Amino acid sequence: MRPITNSFFMKRISLLVLATMFAVPASFAGGLLTNTNQSVHFLRNPARNASMEIDAAYTNPAGLTFLSDGFHFSLTNQSAFQTRTINSTFTGFAFAEGNNGSAAKQFKGEASVPIIPSFQLAYKRDKVVFSTSFGITGGGGKAIFNEGLASFESSISMLPIMLSQKGIETSAYSVDSYMEGRQYIFGWQLNGSYQLSEHFSVGVGLRLNVVNNKYVGHLRNISINPTHPALNPTGSMMKATDFFNGAYTAATSTANTMAGIESQGYGAATLGQLVNAGMMTQAQVDQLAQGLGVTSATAGAMDVSSVKQGYVTVAATNKAYEESVGDKNLDCTQTGWGVTPILSLNYHTGGLNLAARYEFVTSLNVQNKTKVDDTGLYTDGVNTPHDIPALLSLGAEYAITKHWKIAAGYHHYFDSDAEMANDKQQYIDGGINEFLFGTEYQLTEQLLLSFGGQITRSGVTDDYQTDMSFSLNSYSLGFGGAYNISPALRLNLAYFFTDYDDWTKTSTNYNGTGLPGTDVFARTNKVFGIGIDYKF
Repeated sequence: MRPITNSFFMKRISLLVLATMFAVPASFAGGLLTNTNQSVHFLRNPARNASMEIDAAYTNPAGLTFLSDGFHFSLTNQSAFQTRTINSTFTGFAFAEGNNGSAAKQFKGEASVPIIPSFQLAYKRDKVVFSTSFGITGGGGKAIFNEGLASFESSISMLPIMLSQKGIETSAYSVDSYMEGRQYIFGWQLNGSYQLSEHFSVGVGLRLNVVNNKYVGHLRNISINPTHPALNPTGSMMKATDFFNGAYTAATSTANTMAGIESQGYGAATLGQLVNAGMMTQAQVDQLAQGLGVTSATAGAMDVSSVKQGYVTVAATNKAYEESVGDKNLDCTQTGWGVTPILSLNYHTGGLNLAARYEFVTSLNVQNKTKVDDTGLYTDGVNTPHDIPALLSLGAEYAITKHWKIAAGYHHYFDSDAEMANDKQQYIDGGINEFLFGTEYQLTEQLLLSFGGQITRSGVTDDYQTDMSFSLNSYSLGFGGAYNISPALRLNLAYFFTDYDDWTKTSTNYNGTGLPGTDVFARTNKVFGIGIDYKF
């Protein structure tokens, strides 16, 4: 058969999941690896940076000094639902079975996390407060891509193009592709706060971050429909492994035949000479030429040893293709931990409260615990950088009246200074910036209503964006209320949603295929929250 020597397919077709980190669609607000919505208070009013309530155990530890003496406790559950959609346009996708000849194909991942618990606990006595909080401070649950991702299907879609270029008419491919990613960073924080004066308080804290990621995926049953007189004369769909195995077997048989002729002392004889001697027909030379991808005249001038070696190479090439299109499976868990130092300052006078918090960069690695890895990307025991970037948080609250309060805040994530796998931080221009605003109104003695929003401006560049990890500009809105069931017990309810800007990325070398292609990245996010505050 004609040789298949396209250099692109000399590389293994593998699950390209997570050469960096497969970023599960975050079900939270915040930076690339930081979740800031650690309580239902945030969902109904995101501008909590200068909070002086119990949720300040996370947002503003220094502000806890303005609580009443005693214990204060808050428990929240959030239910988050998110989609991540990549609309891809690539020539190869026109050959996807069932895609009706369209070069456009959609890859969609869904994340549903009905239970996301968090809590804050504080004890205040005079000027001193000890507090703790727990939540999912990074990641965002589990995302499932039932049809895989464009980054590895695009490689498979090249099969019909490559085979057709070699004279083997091929017009379709199919693949069973699946990817599931789960990414959590559990954060346990301990703080100590002290009121230095009537107006000024400080807080220090440490957060233990425990990472637990899991990735499961497969590429199976890659099939194509090559029309070949010996291997697939009807041009029906067949497993790609069977096709390339047949090509390998045929080339090996031919190489053995030529080795037999060589062993009879004709290794230096050309095929043309063998035809003249009646040992071979011209039709056989033409067939050998076709298998080597050369003209009949060129083949006729080749000696037997060269023809044999040529078919040894063709056989090895097709064996490599067979292995490339074989089933690939992945099952890997990653774990690691790191500690974040935290400093907090608070200034309060009259109806005005100002706060600042700085979280230092958290250096950590995650280690692979691999059960199955046919990709070669997740060797068991290998460590990967997974730093959590430093965070600067600024906030202000102002009581306009006894019943009405407004708030504003700012976050900056120093993503460019956090080490990521494959040095991906070099594709971030400074880091993410967030601008927050909110308001609360005490409608009655029992009922508080609140509303707020967040504007996020991603600092990533075009080179950062892939279907496995992308960040989008967005705005979020949250609203809800709190109801005093008793003087000691309060119920909180909230709804929070995020609207993302699409990001279009066009490449002249789409996923390494050498052909142009375009991805349009999009997301949706909705979160419901319920919680209680209790003091005693």
